[in-house]
Amino acid sequence: MARAIGHSFRDSALLEQALRHRSAGAPHNERLEFLGDSLVNLFVAEALYTRWPKVDEGALTRARAELVRESSLAQIARDLDLGAKLTLGPGEMKSGGQRRDSILADAVEALVAAIYLDTDFDTCRAVVLPWFEDAMAALPPPNKVGKDAKTRLQEWLQGRQRPLPVYALLSEEGEEHARVFRVSCTLTQPDIVTEGEGTSRRAAEQVAAEAALARIDALQGERKG
Repeated sequence: MARAIGHSFRDSALLEQALRHRSAGAPHNERLEFLGDSLVNLFVAEALYTRWPKVDEGALTRARAELVRESSLAQIARDLDLGAKLTLGPGEMKSGGQRRDSILADAVEALVAAIYLDTDFDTCRAVVLPWFEDAMAALPPPNKVGKDAKTRLQEWLQGRQRPLPVYALLSEEGEEHARVFRVSCTLTQPDIVTEGEGTSRRAAEQVAAEAALARIDALQGERKG
């Protein structure tokens, strides 16, 4: 755990609380989540401010929103394998709470606060910012930040007068409060079919569109090569 997150806790109780969902009883992680939310926003805002010295406030705000949104934080939790470390009540455990974006994102924020309380501001920032490095590097140019994957894919196709993508629902599984949707995204020019999963059909479509954009980038790279 320490190797994955980049920090070894002096106070193990802080780590335990950060990973304890309210369904498992007190002391749970909601107060830590409150503090961690502010810390994450500040760390990311400062990093973007430094990285993009000539970008206006609007683009910086959209970029920060992209990096700290629930799905982005949930992906960080998966990268850190937090789901397997969470303490959940029986109901949440049975319903797959360790895989739910909202619970994972909250755990990341709580963990940030726990690291801060275990160390200090500068140390916490040094531990946490690397978690966001890949996502920051993958941000689109500042003038395109804030446009979701479906919008960017549609604009790319329209700009080249090509047919728009077709999204189709492939499956819908899970209990009512924990549905998982699988969607396909089909393009004809270029000939690409991708799939995406999410907790809503819209979220799954965004994942499939992002995968399609990645395939387009790869094809363009091959042609240039």
